[in-house]
Amino acid sequence: MVDSEPQWLISETQLTAQYGYEWTSQDQVACLGGPLTRVGEYMYEKCKRAQSPEFFTNKIIEIQSQRMQEHTPLMPGALELVKDLQVNGVKTGLVSASPRIIVDAVLDQIGRDLFPFSITSDDVINTKPHPDAYIKAALISDSDISRCLIFEDSLTGVQAAISSGAWLIAVPHLVVVEESARVRSIESLEKLDYLKLTQLRKDFSSTI
Repeated sequence: MVDSEPQWLISETQLTAQYGYEWTSQDQVACLGGPLTRVGEYMYEKCKRAQSPEFFTNKIIEIQSQRMQEHTPLMPGALELVKDLQVNGVKTGLVSASPRIIVDAVLDQIGRDLFPFSITSDDVINTKPHPDAYIKAALISDSDISRCLIFEDSLTGVQAAISSGAWLIAVPHLVVVEESARVRSIESLEKLDYLKLTQLRKDFSSTI
């Protein structure tokens, strides 16, 4: 939904620079998709253990939530797709591996009435790459997870989606997602609308 990775890169670079470490694109790929506890542990090692892993985890959350409060860039076509699906009676929900404070910062920007519900890493015991959040979303919306469609951009998210038993459309960022019988990979959400997804539902083996 949100083009957050460039914002994460700025936040990660800003934080690690305070401890003499130059954050690179390789570091970003290594931490892509979280969970944020793993990001904190990664920064802890790269910054020569200057602070605790918990410090880095909490600090990056603080910095990123503030950044999202100031500016929340959306993925091209995301807002239009969500509204098109809702108008046509498709149930929607927002699922994130980020904590509630960051998701609420995003919802403050894009509108809290856009999604009927949201699930964050604070709402499940095991966040992505575990499927718990997606399974919970299916339960909340009274939907069969095997008939749900998930959109993801990271490998941890892709793993969570596949493990849940849902269908998946990936819009990869800095990674490659292999297609399969239940997985498709596209360049942009701008390629999709309700009618296109209806066609895809009839024959998921077709090319988007």
